[in-house]
Amino acid sequence: MTKISGSDAMFQVLYDWGIDHIYGFPGGSFDSTMNAIHNWRDKIKFIEVRHEEAGALAASAEYKISGKVGVCFGSAGPGAVHLMNGLYDAKYDKTPMVAIVANVPTSRQDIDFFQAFDEKPWFDPIAVWNHQAKTAESIPVLMDEAIRQAYQRKGPAVLILPKDFGWDKIEDNFRNNAAAHKVVPNFPAPRKEQVDKALELIKNAENPIVYFGHGAEDASAELKEFSDKFKMPLVSSVLGKGIVEDEFPAYMGSIGRVGAKPSNDIQTHADLVVWVGNNSPFSVFFFNPNAKVIQIDINSERLGKRHAVTVPMLADAKKTLRALIEAGESRPESPLYKAALADRENWEAWLESFNDSDEIPMRVEPIFDVINKKAADDAVFAVDVGNVNINFDRLMHLHGDQKWTTSGLYATMGYGAPASLAAATIYPNREVWNLAGDGGFAMMNQELLTQARYNMHVINVVFTNETLGYIEAEQVDESHQPLSGVKLPDNDWAMSAEGMNVKGFTVRNKREFEDAVTAAQQMEGPVLIDCKITHDMPYSTELNTLDDPAFVAKYDAQALKPFSYFAGKYGVEADAASGASEHEEESAEEVVETDTSSGASRH
Repeated sequence: MTKISGSDAMFQVLYDWGIDHIYGFPGGSFDSTMNAIHNWRDKIKFIEVRHEEAGALAASAEYKISGKVGVCFGSAGPGAVHLMNGLYDAKYDKTPMVAIVANVPTSRQDIDFFQAFDEKPWFDPIAVWNHQAKTAESIPVLMDEAIRQAYQRKGPAVLILPKDFGWDKIEDNFRNNAAAHKVVPNFPAPRKEQVDKALELIKNAENPIVYFGHGAEDASAELKEFSDKFKMPLVSSVLGKGIVEDEFPAYMGSIGRVGAKPSNDIQTHADLVVWVGNNSPFSVFFFNPNAKVIQIDINSERLGKRHAVTVPMLADAKKTLRALIEAGESRPESPLYKAALADRENWEAWLESFNDSDEIPMRVEPIFDVINKKAADDAVFAVDVGNVNINFDRLMHLHGDQKWTTSGLYATMGYGAPASLAAATIYPNREVWNLAGDGGFAMMNQELLTQARYNMHVINVVFTNETLGYIEAEQVDESHQPLSGVKLPDNDWAMSAEGMNVKGFTVRNKREFEDAVTAAQQMEGPVLIDCKITHDMPYSTELNTLDDPAFVAKYDAQALKPFSYFAGKYGVEADAASGASEHEEESAEEVVETDTSSGASRH
């Protein structure tokens, strides 16, 4: 029988699983697998990143935008350690990925050798599956198992590969059953008694709403039909953005600091929450504690985890919403529904009033107005972490086949550039955008070299405001401390890009940005547009004190109306469940708390 190297056998497994590219950075301890990469170069493309962290973040992003496992590697020692950030992103966002970690030859382990350390304990807290090959013959079996475990347990799997085993010759006799994995999931339908109980709550509720998350990604049509039939406003987690198109009238946006004003306004007034496929940790801060909850999820561990649940439904979101739609009776518009739609209309008009602003430095609204109008219907957006999350969530109107990804629960800055590598590799014929603040972009800007090397058509938009804006707002609005450590230098990112073989533009107004985007869309390869934007912060939905003239002036919010206006107009009464005032603005100081132990914003 033919013999092949352990590393070649591993690549045969990757290929059989439909993996046609891999991210990484070479090192001496990985030479045996680099040889396999050379042997498989016609079938599995090697994307050589400039830093292992970028490779790991790209692999994590891959599943988020394609549903396929991403694969990365790092050499022994520093290469292994550099993978950590991307693996933690996958862990927190429940993202299947595989990391191949090199180790020194077995004869050099445990004797204080160059770049050698006990790698397995490092990855135990992160990985859903973490093993070192003990024989060359076990390598293809272990790789097959790593992929299976990553998919099944929704997280990073780690295979540690000693250098000598990658060279060793083994029988070419391993055949996997990857094809058996390509089945359509068949999650359970709800039981009739659960449907009946849920419909009774819906029938008797005064002001019900729907709160959905990423688990409802296949139920877009049902969410909209459910909202229409039962006249419920829709709100979502941040990662739920895009499931229902932003133009849908009853979609209020996501809740929390990142989200829009209307969603934050209405959530405390709901007496019933239909909670669909959502496990956001921030949701413990939302909604009336006494509100009734119908929770729909396929994972029993999540039922009642974030809020007391009246009717738990261990069932598929799409099937459950369909069952409720077909069995339930239509509801008239509630006072909260009417107030929510009017609140949204006022909010959207206020945002749009800045679309043609000629302020210098420029506002972000004109930038997103151009992106909304010019981005391709199938564009993919890699969104970094910081104020860019707020602006994207509120101002980007996703439609068509557009996709987006960010670092959700882990929220690592520097995510945008690596994620754009994944998007451009998976979808070479689609338009890819990397949207990043100057703080996040500075962390991974070296990946412009990777974009240029592989001629990736990525439009990099850097929002330069010379501050870590998200942290600045926390220090000002939450912890009320002197600004510390947030100031950034005004770098010439266009010149930096040119030095890395990427065409660069610097823009200071809407016309310049529009012209730069037009030029970028006509070019091959990557482009960078450095937008010099205002230092002003996005509207604070945490404070949201429109009865305070200083707050109104700070955010140019003269045209915005407090929710109390709409509540009074449409008859939203005081919260009957708790007796809380309908004027949530009056109790904002009691609601907002500072996380002094971690410094993290709770929204």
